[in-house]
Amino acid sequence: MLGTILLIILILMLLGAVPAWPHSRGWGYGPSGILGVLAIILIVLLLMGRI
Repeated sequence: MLGTILLIILILMLLGAVPAWPHSRGWGYGPSGILGVLAIILIVLLLMGRI
């Protein structure tokens, strides 16, 4: 249950950091790249049963 909530929050943060939105256009791909790595780590932990 907690893992699912964390995954949903992380996906929403990833969508908010995409450089297509006006508020984050000047940021580049840094924030979305960091959040993408965190999403991959979270998915791996969910698949391994650690969360």
